[in-house]
Amino acid sequence: MKLVSWNVNGLRACAGKGFIDFFRIINADIFCVQETKLQPGQIELELDGYTQYFNSAEKKGYSGTAVFTRPQPLDVSYGIGIEEHDREGRVITADYGGFYLVKVSVPNAQRELTRLDYRVNWEEAFRDYVCELDKRKPVIICGDMNVAHREIDLKNYSSNRGNAGFTDEERACFSELLDAGFVDTFRHVHGDIPGMYTWWSYMFNARANNAGWRIDYFLTSRRIADKITGARIHADIFGSDHCPVELEIEL
Repeated sequence: MKLVSWNVNGLRACAGKGFIDFFRIINADIFCVQETKLQPGQIELELDGYTQYFNSAEKKGYSGTAVFTRPQPLDVSYGIGIEEHDREGRVITADYGGFYLVKVSVPNAQRELTRLDYRVNWEEAFRDYVCELDKRKPVIICGDMNVAHREIDLKNYSSNRGNAGFTDEERACFSELLDAGFVDTFRHVHGDIPGMYTWWSYMFNARANNAGWRIDYFLTSRRIADKITGARIHADIFGSDHCPVELEIEL
């Protein structure tokens, strides 16, 4: 099974920058999208053979997630069941019988860390949510986790220490999620290979200089890590400030 996740930073904009071409070429079984930035009815995508599920934020032009899937899930739910955290369209959960897929776009701590406290509370609630799912059956989590977990996961780690996406609090939250029974699939497959990033600022020629951050992930329950057969970062695919990430797993 091939799964792809991409923060498109505006699905309508990305649709005009090669999204459909990549979607067709990659031929994923499940294709997940973050930062759709649209409301229901604002886009029509012709994705033959795929069922489309959207979770939009209450605020227009903000956040939002989507799942495009060929295998038909048994059930699809939106959010994590906490009203405070479910207004921004950040989570879609699909039950495929043998596993849960949780598509997520984690809140950004923002400049000056104005949203860091909320972010930490959100992380705790999300961890509880996926751990409860994991008690029932294995879980695959994918999306923009908005954190570079380790120094190897961003180019300029010294100058970014303490900034949004690389605070001690955010990194600790990610460690706690892994410690709760999940695996970072890219590191599981490739180990400590350096220079592998999924997001680049639009400023300072960051992408041309590969001065990036790895903040987009696939995680799986540790007990199915032996079924992972591949993990890729498609850094050559443009259309957003993020690039797509991919997981292949035998389920």
